[in-house]
Amino acid sequence: MILTRPMAKAHPLGSFRLDAESESLLRGAEPSKLGRRAVAVLRVLLQRAGEPVSKETLIEAAWPGLAVEENNLSVQISAVRRVLGPDWIETLPRRGYRYIGPPIAVINEVRTASPASPPLPGKPSVAVLPFSNPGTNRKQAHFADGMVEDIITALSRFKSLFVIARNSSFAYKGRPMDTKLVGRELGVRYVVEGSIRTSGNQLRVAVQLIDAESGYQLWSERYDRKLADVFAVQDEIARAIVSVLPGRLEDAGRDIAVRKQTSNMTAYDLVLLGNEQWRRLNPRALAEARERFRAAATLDPNYARAHANIAWTIVCEAFLEAPNATALDEALSEIETALDIDDDDAWFHGVFAQLLFLRREDDRSEAHFNRALTLNPNDADVAAVFANILVYWGRWREALLWIETAKRLNPFPPNLYHWYHALALYAGHRHRDAIEALKQTRSLHCWAHGLLAACHAQIGMREEARSELSRFIKERHLELRQSGEPIPLNELDLAEIRADRYRRAADRKHFLEGLRKAGLGSTNTGRSKQS
Repeated sequence: MILTRPMAKAHPLGSFRLDAESESLLRGAEPSKLGRRAVAVLRVLLQRAGEPVSKETLIEAAWPGLAVEENNLSVQISAVRRVLGPDWIETLPRRGYRYIGPPIAVINEVRTASPASPPLPGKPSVAVLPFSNPGTNRKQAHFADGMVEDIITALSRFKSLFVIARNSSFAYKGRPMDTKLVGRELGVRYVVEGSIRTSGNQLRVAVQLIDAESGYQLWSERYDRKLADVFAVQDEIARAIVSVLPGRLEDAGRDIAVRKQTSNMTAYDLVLLGNEQWRRLNPRALAEARERFRAAATLDPNYARAHANIAWTIVCEAFLEAPNATALDEALSEIETALDIDDDDAWFHGVFAQLLFLRREDDRSEAHFNRALTLNPNDADVAAVFANILVYWGRWREALLWIETAKRLNPFPPNLYHWYHALALYAGHRHRDAIEALKQTRSLHCWAHGLLAACHAQIGMREEARSELSRFIKERHLELRQSGEPIPLNELDLAEIRADRYRRAADRKHFLEGLRKAGLGSTNTGRSKQS
Protein backbone atom coordinates (compact mmCIF):
# COMPACT_ATOMS: atom_id res chain seq x y z
CA MET A 1 0.00 0.00 0.00
CA ILE A 2 1.33 3.43 -0.92
CA LEU A 3 0.82 6.79 0.73
CA THR A 4 -0.98 8.64 -2.04
CA ARG A 5 -0.92 12.29 -2.90
CA PRO A 6 -3.61 14.49 -4.39
CA MET A 7 -3.82 14.89 -8.13
CA ALA A 8 -5.66 17.63 -9.95
CA LYS A 9 -8.66 16.43 -11.94
CA ALA A 10 -6.74 17.31 -15.12
CA HIS A 11 -3.06 17.87 -14.40
CA PRO A 12 -0.61 19.31 -17.01
CA LEU A 13 2.15 16.91 -18.00
CA GLY A 14 4.24 18.50 -20.74
CA SER A 15 1.92 18.56 -23.77
CA PHE A 16 -0.34 16.03 -22.02
CA ARG A 17 -2.91 16.21 -19.25
CA LEU A 18 -3.68 13.33 -16.91
CA ASP A 19 -7.42 13.35 -16.22
CA ALA A 20 -7.99 11.58 -12.90
CA GLU A 21 -11.79 11.44 -13.26
CA SER A 22 -11.87 9.73 -16.66
CA GLU A 23 -8.69 7.73 -15.97
CA SER A 24 -7.23 8.87 -19.27
CA LEU A 25 -4.21 10.72 -20.62
CA LEU A 26 -5.18 13.62 -22.90
CA ARG A 27 -3.15 15.38 -25.57
CA GLY A 28 -4.94 18.64 -26.11
CA ALA A 29 -8.60 17.67 -26.09
CA GLU A 30 -7.98 14.24 -27.56
CA PRO A 31 -7.44 11.10 -25.47
CA SER A 32 -4.18 9.26 -26.04
CA LYS A 33 -4.02 5.59 -26.89
CA LEU A 34 -3.07 4.66 -23.32
CA GLY A 35 -5.42 2.13 -21.77
CA ARG A 36 -6.80 2.33 -18.25
CA ARG A 37 -4.15 0.03 -16.75
CA ALA A 38 -1.28 2.02 -18.29
CA VAL A 39 -2.84 5.22 -16.90
CA ALA A 40 -3.09 3.62 -13.46
CA VAL A 41 0.62 2.73 -13.62
CA LEU A 42 1.53 6.25 -14.77
CA ARG A 43 -0.56 7.84 -12.06
CA VAL A 44 1.28 5.99 -9.28
CA LEU A 45 4.66 6.86 -10.83
CA LEU A 46 3.63 10.53 -10.90
CA GLN A 47 2.39 10.39 -7.32
CA ARG A 48 5.85 9.13 -6.35
CA ALA A 49 7.75 11.29 -8.86
CA GLY A 50 11.52 10.94 -8.47
CA GLU A 51 11.17 7.98 -6.10
CA PRO A 52 11.57 4.24 -6.79
CA VAL A 53 8.24 2.44 -7.08
CA SER A 54 8.28 -1.34 -6.74
CA LYS A 55 6.80 -3.64 -9.35
CA GLU A 56 4.44 -5.00 -6.70
CA THR A 57 3.02 -1.52 -6.01
CA LEU A 58 2.46 -0.85 -9.70
CA ILE A 59 0.86 -4.25 -10.29
CA GLU A 60 -1.48 -3.70 -7.34
CA ALA A 61 -2.49 -0.32 -8.78
CA ALA A 62 -3.23 -1.65 -12.27
CA TRP A 63 -4.55 -5.10 -11.40
CA PRO A 64 -5.83 -4.85 -7.80
CA GLY A 65 -6.52 -8.29 -6.39
CA LEU A 66 -5.66 -10.04 -9.67
CA ALA A 67 -3.00 -12.68 -10.27
CA VAL A 68 -0.87 -11.39 -13.15
CA GLU A 69 2.69 -11.96 -14.33
CA GLU A 70 5.34 -9.23 -14.28
CA ASN A 71 5.54 -9.15 -18.07
CA ASN A 72 2.05 -7.60 -18.07
CA LEU A 73 3.53 -4.64 -16.20
CA SER A 74 6.37 -4.41 -18.73
CA VAL A 75 3.79 -4.14 -21.51
CA GLN A 76 2.08 -1.20 -19.76
CA ILE A 77 5.40 0.56 -19.08
CA SER A 78 6.30 0.19 -22.76
CA ALA A 79 2.94 1.69 -23.70
CA VAL A 80 3.58 4.71 -21.45
CA ARG A 81 7.04 5.19 -22.97
CA ARG A 82 5.67 5.02 -26.51
CA VAL A 83 3.29 7.89 -25.73
CA LEU A 84 5.43 10.11 -23.46
CA GLY A 85 8.86 9.23 -24.77
CA PRO A 86 11.51 6.72 -23.69
CA ASP A 87 13.30 8.96 -21.17
CA TRP A 88 10.48 9.78 -18.75
CA ILE A 89 10.36 6.42 -16.97
CA GLU A 90 13.57 4.92 -15.57
CA THR A 91 13.94 1.16 -15.09
CA LEU A 92 15.52 0.15 -11.78
CA PRO A 93 16.80 -3.40 -12.34
CA ARG A 94 15.18 -5.95 -9.99
CA ARG A 95 13.49 -3.12 -8.07
CA GLY A 96 10.89 -1.34 -10.17
CA TYR A 97 10.56 1.98 -11.98
CA ARG A 98 10.88 5.72 -11.34
CA TYR A 99 9.38 8.81 -12.99
CA ILE A 100 12.20 11.17 -14.05
CA GLY A 101 10.29 13.39 -16.49
CA PRO A 102 9.44 17.09 -16.15
CA PRO A 103 8.89 18.33 -12.58
CA ILE A 104 5.34 18.04 -11.26
CA ALA A 105 4.67 20.57 -8.53
CA VAL A 106 1.03 19.95 -7.60
CA ILE A 107 1.43 16.23 -7.08
CA ASN A 108 4.07 16.71 -4.39
CA GLU A 109 1.51 17.81 -1.82
CA VAL A 110 1.14 15.04 0.75
CA ARG A 111 -2.38 14.23 1.85
CA THR A 112 -3.54 12.91 5.16
CA ALA A 113 -4.92 9.41 5.54
CA SER A 114 -8.47 10.77 5.56
CA PRO A 115 -10.20 14.16 5.63
CA ALA A 116 -10.16 13.97 9.43
CA SER A 117 -7.30 12.31 11.32
CA PRO A 118 -8.36 9.16 13.17
CA PRO A 119 -9.02 9.73 16.88
CA LEU A 120 -6.51 8.30 19.31
CA PRO A 121 -7.53 4.91 20.74
CA GLY A 122 -8.27 4.56 24.43
CA LYS A 123 -5.01 2.68 25.03
CA PRO A 124 -1.35 3.32 24.15
CA SER A 125 -1.07 3.39 20.36
CA VAL A 126 2.11 2.85 18.39
CA ALA A 127 3.35 2.61 14.80
CA VAL A 128 6.69 1.00 13.95
CA LEU A 129 8.02 2.65 10.80
CA PRO A 130 10.35 0.90 8.33
CA PHE A 131 13.94 1.00 9.54
CA SER A 132 16.50 2.57 7.24
CA ASN A 133 19.51 0.50 6.23
CA PRO A 134 22.24 3.04 5.40
CA GLY A 135 25.34 1.57 3.82
CA THR A 136 23.68 -1.84 3.48
CA ASN A 137 23.52 -3.68 0.19
CA ARG A 138 20.05 -3.16 -1.24
CA LYS A 139 19.73 -6.91 -1.60
CA GLN A 140 19.65 -7.01 2.20
CA ALA A 141 16.77 -4.53 2.45
CA HIS A 142 14.42 -7.48 2.92
CA PHE A 143 16.31 -8.31 6.13
CA ALA A 144 15.60 -4.88 7.61
CA ASP A 145 11.95 -5.09 6.56
CA GLY A 146 11.63 -8.58 8.00
CA MET A 147 13.06 -7.48 11.33
CA VAL A 148 10.59 -4.58 11.55
CA GLU A 149 7.69 -6.92 10.70
CA ASP A 150 8.75 -9.23 13.53
CA ILE A 151 8.88 -6.30 15.97
CA ILE A 152 5.37 -5.22 14.87
CA THR A 153 4.14 -8.78 15.41
CA ALA A 154 5.75 -8.95 18.86
CA LEU A 155 4.12 -5.69 19.94
CA SER A 156 0.77 -6.71 18.44
CA ARG A 157 0.46 -9.54 20.95
CA PHE A 158 0.09 -7.05 23.81
CA LYS A 159 -3.64 -6.75 24.34
CA SER A 160 -3.19 -3.42 26.13
CA LEU A 161 -1.63 -1.81 23.03
CA PHE A 162 -3.05 -0.56 19.74
CA VAL A 163 -0.52 -1.35 17.00
CA ILE A 164 -0.75 -0.11 13.41
CA ALA A 165 -0.56 -2.81 10.72
CA ARG A 166 2.48 -3.36 8.54
CA ASN A 167 0.73 -2.11 5.38
CA SER A 168 0.16 1.36 6.76
CA SER A 169 3.52 1.62 8.52
CA PHE A 170 5.35 0.65 5.33
CA ALA A 171 3.51 3.36 3.37
CA TYR A 172 6.28 5.63 4.68
CA LYS A 173 9.16 3.51 3.46
CA GLY A 174 11.92 5.49 1.78
CA ARG A 175 10.44 8.86 2.77
CA PRO A 176 11.70 11.62 5.04
CA MET A 177 9.35 11.34 8.00
CA ASP A 178 7.80 13.99 10.23
CA THR A 179 6.77 12.00 13.32
CA LYS A 180 4.07 14.52 14.28
CA LEU A 181 2.49 14.20 10.83
CA VAL A 182 2.79 10.40 10.94
CA GLY A 183 1.08 10.35 14.32
CA ARG A 184 -1.82 12.44 12.99
CA GLU A 185 -2.20 10.43 9.78
CA LEU A 186 -2.15 7.06 11.51
CA GLY A 187 -3.97 8.16 14.65
CA VAL A 188 -1.26 7.03 17.09
CA ARG A 189 0.51 8.65 20.04
CA TYR A 190 3.88 6.91 19.67
CA VAL A 191 6.18 6.23 16.73
CA VAL A 192 9.18 3.88 16.57
CA GLU A 193 12.02 4.68 14.17
CA GLY A 194 15.33 2.97 13.63
CA SER A 195 18.15 1.86 11.39
CA ILE A 196 19.83 -1.47 10.68
CA ARG A 197 23.33 -2.24 9.42
CA THR A 198 24.69 -5.68 8.68
CA SER A 199 28.30 -6.47 7.93
CA GLY A 200 29.43 -10.06 7.68
CA ASN A 201 28.02 -11.74 10.76
CA GLN A 202 27.65 -8.46 12.65
CA LEU A 203 24.40 -6.62 13.29
CA ARG A 204 23.94 -3.03 14.45
CA VAL A 205 20.47 -1.73 15.26
CA ALA A 206 19.65 1.79 16.46
CA VAL A 207 16.08 2.43 17.57
CA GLN A 208 14.12 5.21 19.25
CA LEU A 209 10.60 5.68 20.59
CA ILE A 210 9.07 9.13 20.01
CA ASP A 211 6.01 10.82 21.44
CA ALA A 212 4.37 11.91 18.17
CA GLU A 213 2.33 14.60 19.87
CA SER A 214 5.28 16.50 21.34
CA GLY A 215 8.11 15.13 19.19
CA TYR A 216 9.95 14.21 22.40
CA GLN A 217 12.21 11.16 22.33
CA LEU A 218 11.14 8.82 25.14
CA TRP A 219 13.76 6.12 24.69
CA SER A 220 16.62 5.13 22.41
CA GLU A 221 19.12 2.29 22.29
CA ARG A 222 21.81 0.84 20.07
CA TYR A 223 22.44 -2.89 19.76
CA ASP A 224 25.74 -4.31 18.49
CA ARG A 225 25.33 -8.06 18.24
CA LYS A 226 26.04 -11.12 16.17
CA LEU A 227 23.67 -11.58 13.26
CA ALA A 228 22.48 -14.85 14.78
CA ASP A 229 21.17 -12.84 17.77
CA VAL A 230 18.59 -11.04 15.62
CA PHE A 231 15.61 -12.68 17.35
CA ALA A 232 16.87 -11.77 20.81
CA VAL A 233 17.35 -8.17 19.67
CA GLN A 234 13.78 -8.05 18.32
CA ASP A 235 12.40 -9.26 21.64
CA GLU A 236 14.56 -6.82 23.63
CA ILE A 237 13.32 -3.91 21.53
CA ALA A 238 9.69 -4.94 21.99
CA ARG A 239 10.16 -5.33 25.75
CA ALA A 240 11.84 -1.94 26.01
CA ILE A 241 9.11 -0.17 24.02
CA VAL A 242 6.33 -1.64 26.16
CA SER A 243 8.15 -0.87 29.39
CA VAL A 244 8.42 2.80 28.43
CA LEU A 245 4.85 3.34 27.17
CA PRO A 246 2.62 5.02 29.75
CA GLY A 247 -0.49 3.25 30.96
CA ARG A 248 0.74 -0.22 30.02
CA LEU A 249 -1.21 -3.03 31.69
CA GLU A 250 1.18 -5.96 31.34
CA ASP A 251 4.63 -6.63 32.63
CA ALA A 252 6.99 -5.82 29.79
CA GLY A 253 8.41 -9.30 29.64
CA ARG A 254 5.32 -11.41 30.17
CA ASP A 255 3.70 -11.33 26.75
CA ILE A 256 6.90 -11.50 24.70
CA ALA A 257 6.74 -15.23 24.20
CA VAL A 258 9.88 -16.92 22.92
CA ARG A 259 8.85 -17.55 19.35
CA LYS A 260 9.96 -20.85 17.93
CA GLN A 261 12.00 -19.25 15.15
CA THR A 262 15.14 -20.84 13.75
CA SER A 263 18.82 -20.83 14.53
CA ASN A 264 19.55 -21.31 10.82
CA MET A 265 20.08 -17.84 9.33
CA THR A 266 19.94 -19.19 5.78
CA ALA A 267 16.47 -20.59 6.47
CA TYR A 268 15.40 -17.26 8.00
CA ASP A 269 16.70 -15.39 4.95
CA LEU A 270 14.80 -17.74 2.63
CA VAL A 271 11.57 -17.02 4.50
CA LEU A 272 12.13 -13.26 4.29
CA LEU A 273 12.77 -13.50 0.54
CA GLY A 274 9.69 -15.67 0.13
CA ASN A 275 7.62 -13.11 2.03
CA GLU A 276 8.66 -10.45 -0.49
CA GLN A 277 7.52 -12.69 -3.34
CA TRP A 278 4.12 -13.91 -2.17
CA ARG A 279 2.89 -10.34 -1.68
CA ARG A 280 2.82 -9.96 -5.46
CA LEU A 281 -0.15 -12.35 -5.37
CA ASN A 282 0.29 -13.88 -8.80
CA PRO A 283 0.73 -17.60 -9.55
CA ARG A 284 4.40 -17.41 -10.48
CA ALA A 285 5.35 -15.37 -7.41
CA LEU A 286 3.38 -17.68 -5.11
CA ALA A 287 5.06 -20.75 -6.61
CA GLU A 288 8.52 -19.19 -6.26
CA ALA A 289 7.80 -18.15 -2.68
CA ARG A 290 6.61 -21.66 -1.86
CA GLU A 291 9.88 -23.14 -3.10
CA ARG A 292 11.84 -20.81 -0.83
CA PHE A 293 9.65 -21.78 2.13
CA ARG A 294 10.13 -25.46 1.30
CA ALA A 295 13.90 -24.95 1.16
CA ALA A 296 13.78 -23.24 4.57
CA ALA A 297 11.74 -26.11 6.04
CA THR A 298 14.26 -28.59 4.64
CA LEU A 299 17.13 -26.72 6.30
CA ASP A 300 15.24 -26.58 9.60
CA PRO A 301 12.28 -29.00 9.85
CA ASN A 302 11.25 -27.33 13.14
CA TYR A 303 10.92 -23.86 11.58
CA ALA A 304 7.19 -23.37 12.10
CA ARG A 305 6.96 -20.17 10.06
CA ALA A 306 8.31 -21.92 6.97
CA HIS A 307 5.66 -24.65 7.20
CA ALA A 308 2.86 -22.12 7.79
CA ASN A 309 3.95 -20.03 4.83
CA ILE A 310 3.91 -23.04 2.51
CA ALA A 311 0.28 -23.52 3.51
CA TRP A 312 -0.40 -19.80 3.07
CA THR A 313 0.74 -19.76 -0.58
CA ILE A 314 -1.64 -22.63 -1.32
CA VAL A 315 -4.53 -20.85 0.41
CA CYS A 316 -3.78 -17.70 -1.62
CA GLU A 317 -3.86 -19.67 -4.86
CA ALA A 318 -7.24 -21.13 -3.94
CA PHE A 319 -8.77 -17.72 -3.14
CA LEU A 320 -7.32 -16.30 -6.36
CA GLU A 321 -8.89 -19.21 -8.23
CA ALA A 322 -5.51 -20.00 -9.77
CA PRO A 323 -5.58 -22.97 -12.16
CA ASN A 324 -3.75 -26.11 -11.09
CA ALA A 325 -3.55 -24.79 -7.54
CA THR A 326 -1.59 -27.07 -5.25
CA ALA A 327 -3.89 -29.49 -3.43
CA LEU A 328 -5.39 -28.26 -0.17
CA ASP A 329 -4.29 -31.53 1.46
CA GLU A 330 -0.67 -30.36 1.32
CA ALA A 331 -1.68 -27.06 2.93
CA LEU A 332 -3.46 -28.97 5.70
CA SER A 333 -0.38 -31.07 6.40
CA GLU A 334 1.93 -28.03 6.51
CA ILE A 335 -0.25 -25.86 8.75
CA GLU A 336 -0.85 -28.74 11.16
CA THR A 337 2.94 -29.20 11.34
CA ALA A 338 3.37 -25.49 12.10
CA LEU A 339 0.73 -25.60 14.86
CA ASP A 340 2.28 -28.74 16.36
CA ILE A 341 5.50 -26.74 16.72
CA ASP A 342 3.87 -23.51 17.92
CA ASP A 343 0.17 -23.44 18.83
CA ASP A 344 0.31 -19.85 20.12
CA ASP A 345 1.03 -18.06 16.86
CA ALA A 346 -1.94 -15.98 15.70
CA TRP A 347 -0.83 -15.98 12.06
CA PHE A 348 -0.83 -19.79 11.96
CA HIS A 349 -4.39 -19.94 13.29
CA GLY A 350 -5.48 -17.31 10.75
CA VAL A 351 -4.06 -19.36 7.88
CA PHE A 352 -5.69 -22.52 9.26
CA ALA A 353 -9.05 -20.73 9.59
CA GLN A 354 -9.02 -19.72 5.91
CA LEU A 355 -8.01 -23.22 4.84
CA LEU A 356 -10.86 -24.72 6.86
CA PHE A 357 -13.30 -22.33 5.18
CA LEU A 358 -12.10 -23.55 1.80
CA ARG A 359 -12.65 -27.12 3.03
CA ARG A 360 -16.15 -26.08 4.17
CA GLU A 361 -15.40 -26.89 7.80
CA ASP A 362 -17.03 -23.69 8.98
CA ASP A 363 -17.35 -24.33 12.72
CA ARG A 364 -13.67 -25.19 13.02
CA SER A 365 -12.81 -22.23 10.80
CA GLU A 366 -14.58 -19.77 13.10
CA ALA A 367 -12.93 -21.30 16.16
CA HIS A 368 -9.48 -20.69 14.67
CA PHE A 369 -10.37 -17.14 13.58
CA ASN A 370 -11.40 -16.44 17.17
CA ARG A 371 -8.19 -18.01 18.46
CA ALA A 372 -6.09 -15.89 16.07
CA LEU A 373 -7.80 -12.64 17.08
CA THR A 374 -7.52 -13.52 20.78
CA LEU A 375 -3.80 -14.14 20.43
CA ASN A 376 -3.29 -10.99 18.37
CA PRO A 377 -6.15 -8.46 18.50
CA ASN A 378 -4.06 -6.05 16.41
CA ASP A 379 -3.88 -8.24 13.30
CA ALA A 380 -5.70 -6.11 10.72
CA ASP A 381 -5.41 -8.66 7.92
CA VAL A 382 -6.98 -11.46 9.95
CA ALA A 383 -9.78 -9.08 11.03
CA ALA A 384 -10.40 -8.13 7.39
CA VAL A 385 -10.40 -11.70 6.11
CA PHE A 386 -12.71 -12.74 8.95
CA ALA A 387 -15.08 -9.98 7.82
CA ASN A 388 -15.02 -11.40 4.31
CA ILE A 389 -15.72 -14.94 5.50
CA LEU A 390 -18.55 -13.73 7.73
CA VAL A 391 -20.28 -12.35 4.62
CA TYR A 392 -20.19 -15.79 3.03
CA TRP A 393 -21.65 -17.21 6.25
CA GLY A 394 -24.57 -14.77 5.99
CA ARG A 395 -23.45 -12.56 8.92
CA TRP A 396 -22.91 -9.23 7.18
CA ARG A 397 -23.59 -7.07 10.26
CA GLU A 398 -20.72 -8.71 12.15
CA ALA A 399 -18.61 -8.38 9.00
CA LEU A 400 -19.09 -4.60 9.03
CA LEU A 401 -17.81 -4.40 12.61
CA TRP A 402 -14.69 -6.40 11.77
CA ILE A 403 -13.88 -4.48 8.59
CA GLU A 404 -14.22 -1.24 10.56
CA THR A 405 -11.72 -2.63 13.07
CA ALA A 406 -9.35 -3.67 10.26
CA LYS A 407 -9.47 -0.25 8.62
CA ARG A 408 -8.68 1.51 11.89
CA LEU A 409 -5.69 -0.76 12.47
CA ASN A 410 -4.64 -0.19 8.85
CA PRO A 411 -5.47 3.45 8.00
CA PHE A 412 -4.00 3.07 4.49
CA PRO A 413 -5.78 -0.18 3.65
CA PRO A 414 -5.18 -2.26 0.53
CA ASN A 415 -7.92 -2.39 -2.07
CA LEU A 416 -9.08 -5.75 -0.76
CA TYR A 417 -10.36 -4.12 2.43
CA HIS A 418 -12.68 -1.89 0.39
CA TRP A 419 -13.85 -4.94 -1.57
CA TYR A 420 -14.62 -6.82 1.66
CA HIS A 421 -16.45 -3.74 2.96
CA ALA A 422 -18.53 -3.38 -0.22
CA LEU A 423 -19.35 -7.09 -0.28
CA ALA A 424 -20.71 -6.88 3.27
CA LEU A 425 -22.80 -3.82 2.42
CA TYR A 426 -24.20 -5.50 -0.69
CA ALA A 427 -25.12 -8.56 1.37
CA GLY A 428 -27.07 -6.23 3.64
CA HIS A 429 -28.91 -4.78 0.63
CA ARG A 430 -27.15 -1.45 1.20
CA HIS A 431 -26.36 -1.11 -2.48
CA ARG A 432 -25.63 2.62 -2.60
CA ASP A 433 -23.25 2.33 0.37
CA ALA A 434 -21.47 -0.54 -1.38
CA ILE A 435 -20.91 1.68 -4.43
CA GLU A 436 -19.39 4.36 -2.19
CA ALA A 437 -17.09 1.80 -0.56
CA LEU A 438 -15.80 0.67 -3.95
CA LYS A 439 -15.15 4.29 -4.94
CA GLN A 440 -12.43 4.36 -2.27
CA THR A 441 -10.29 1.90 -4.23
CA ARG A 442 -7.38 3.19 -6.32
CA SER A 443 -8.47 1.02 -9.25
CA LEU A 444 -11.02 -1.72 -9.74
CA HIS A 445 -10.49 -5.43 -10.37
CA CYS A 446 -12.92 -7.43 -12.48
CA TRP A 447 -15.00 -8.69 -9.53
CA ALA A 448 -15.40 -5.10 -8.30
CA HIS A 449 -16.84 -4.20 -11.71
CA GLY A 450 -19.22 -7.14 -11.33
CA LEU A 451 -20.33 -5.99 -7.89
CA LEU A 452 -20.79 -2.43 -9.14
CA ALA A 453 -22.93 -3.77 -11.98
CA ALA A 454 -25.09 -5.67 -9.48
CA CYS A 455 -25.38 -2.65 -7.16
CA HIS A 456 -26.40 -0.29 -9.94
CA ALA A 457 -28.89 -2.80 -11.29
CA GLN A 458 -30.45 -3.27 -7.86
CA ILE A 459 -31.16 0.47 -7.57
CA GLY A 460 -32.42 0.85 -11.14
CA MET A 461 -29.36 2.56 -12.68
CA ARG A 462 -29.44 0.41 -15.80
CA GLU A 463 -26.97 2.31 -17.97
CA GLU A 464 -24.29 2.27 -15.27
CA ALA A 465 -25.05 -1.40 -14.59
CA ARG A 466 -24.57 -2.32 -18.25
CA SER A 467 -21.30 -0.38 -18.46
CA GLU A 468 -19.82 -2.08 -15.36
CA LEU A 469 -21.09 -5.47 -16.50
CA SER A 470 -19.35 -5.05 -19.85
CA ARG A 471 -16.06 -4.39 -18.06
CA PHE A 472 -16.61 -7.36 -15.77
CA ILE A 473 -17.22 -9.73 -18.69
CA LYS A 474 -14.26 -8.41 -20.67
CA GLU A 475 -11.82 -8.69 -17.74
CA ARG A 476 -13.20 -12.03 -16.58
CA HIS A 477 -12.68 -13.42 -20.09
CA LEU A 478 -9.12 -12.08 -20.04
CA GLU A 479 -8.48 -13.77 -16.68
CA LEU A 480 -9.70 -17.10 -18.00
CA ARG A 481 -7.66 -16.85 -21.20
CA GLN A 482 -4.48 -15.97 -19.29
CA SER A 483 -4.96 -18.99 -17.05
CA GLY A 484 -5.71 -21.30 -19.97
CA GLU A 485 -9.28 -21.99 -18.84
CA PRO A 486 -12.26 -22.21 -21.22
CA ILE A 487 -14.76 -19.39 -21.43
CA PRO A 488 -18.23 -20.71 -20.52
CA LEU A 489 -21.05 -20.59 -23.05
CA ASN A 490 -23.43 -19.17 -20.44
CA GLU A 491 -22.29 -15.78 -19.13
CA LEU A 492 -23.83 -16.45 -15.73
CA ASP A 493 -21.27 -19.21 -15.21
CA LEU A 494 -18.61 -16.48 -15.04
CA ALA A 495 -19.88 -15.65 -11.54
CA GLU A 496 -20.77 -19.12 -10.25
CA ILE A 497 -17.34 -19.71 -8.69
CA ARG A 498 -17.87 -16.75 -6.33
CA ALA A 499 -21.55 -17.45 -5.76
CA ASP A 500 -20.65 -20.94 -4.54
CA ARG A 501 -18.78 -19.42 -1.58
CA TYR A 502 -22.09 -18.31 -0.03
CA ARG A 503 -23.43 -20.88 2.39
CA ARG A 504 -27.05 -19.64 2.38
CA ALA A 505 -29.21 -20.05 -0.70
CA ALA A 506 -30.76 -16.60 -0.16
CA ASP A 507 -27.32 -14.93 -0.25
CA ARG A 508 -26.29 -16.81 -3.40
CA LYS A 509 -29.57 -15.78 -5.01
CA HIS A 510 -29.08 -12.11 -4.06
CA PHE A 511 -25.49 -12.10 -5.37
CA LEU A 512 -26.51 -13.54 -8.74
CA GLU A 513 -29.79 -11.61 -8.88
CA GLY A 514 -28.02 -8.27 -9.21
CA LEU A 515 -25.83 -9.60 -12.02
CA ARG A 516 -28.88 -11.03 -13.80
CA LYS A 517 -30.66 -7.68 -13.51
CA ALA A 518 -27.56 -6.05 -15.02
CA GLY A 519 -27.86 -8.44 -17.97
CA LEU A 520 -25.49 -11.29 -17.15
CA GLY A 521 -26.71 -14.52 -18.69
CA SER A 522 -29.19 -12.80 -20.97
CA THR A 523 -27.11 -13.52 -24.09
CA ASN A 524 -24.90 -16.32 -25.30
CA THR A 525 -21.19 -15.52 -25.23
CA GLY A 526 -20.17 -17.74 -28.11
CA ARG A 527 -19.21 -14.61 -30.06
CA SER A 528 -16.98 -13.41 -27.22
CA LYS A 529 -15.03 -16.65 -27.21
CA GLN A 530 -13.33 -15.58 -30.40
CA SER A 531 -12.80 -11.95 -29.39
